[in-house]
Formats: sequence, structure tokens, C-alpha cells
Amino acid sequence: MGTLPQISEAEYEVMKIVWKYAPVSTNEITEKLLRTTAWSPKTIQTLIKRLVAKGALTYEKQSRMFVYTPLINENEYVRQESSSFLKRFYDGNITTMLSAYITDEKLSKEEIEQLRSILEKK
Repeated sequence: MGTLPQISEAEYEVMKIVWKYAPVSTNEITEKLLRTTAWSPKTIQTLIKRLVAKGALTYEKQSRMFVYTPLINENEYVRQESSSFLKRFYDGNITTMLSAYITDEKLSKEEIEQLRSILEKK
């Protein structure tokens, strides 16, 4: 797949619901987001419409409901965003990024051990 659409942080919250529960109706998306955000149902509907326009979601009308499914893969999207972040802030150098996190104590000892284990497997 080529470059995936740019998704705002708010749109990403909608996508996480769709990725987890697809196929999922507008009402179900709204219900789940009302539990974790202060957004109005109208705001949520606007975010859904934007995601459809961007090609991130597709929908099917079932009776009087719209049911949404993702058009982009969650892992591919996260991988693209991680790569973009790394390039933008660390010139693509993962060693620099990890060093910054470790130096600033943003990684716990457990996280460091997990990374060590992953690297040893490779």
C-alpha cells in the first residue's frame, strides 16, 4: 500500500474504535467515544465523515444505520507514523531516539529489559 492518509489525533481515536470493533455502527462508535472523551455526538460524526473522505474508512448502509469498516490497516498506519516521527525528530536514527529516552529516564527498567530481549533475539 502507498502512503496512508494523514489522520489527526482526534481522528485516530475514532480509528482505534473502528479497528477494534469493525464492522461498527455510528451509534456504537459514538457510545464508546462518549465514555472516554468530552466530544459531542455531532463532533464524532464529523470526525467519521472526515475519515471517510480521507479514504481511511468505508461504510455500508444497513437499514437506517451506517456501519463502518477500516480501509487502512492499523499496523501499517502505526508503522508509517512511527517512521515519520523518527525521521522528523531524530533524523531517522533510532539509536539517538532510544538514547534520549533512556537518558531522560522515560523508559523503565522493565522496558529496557524488554528492548534488550528483543534485540538479542534479532
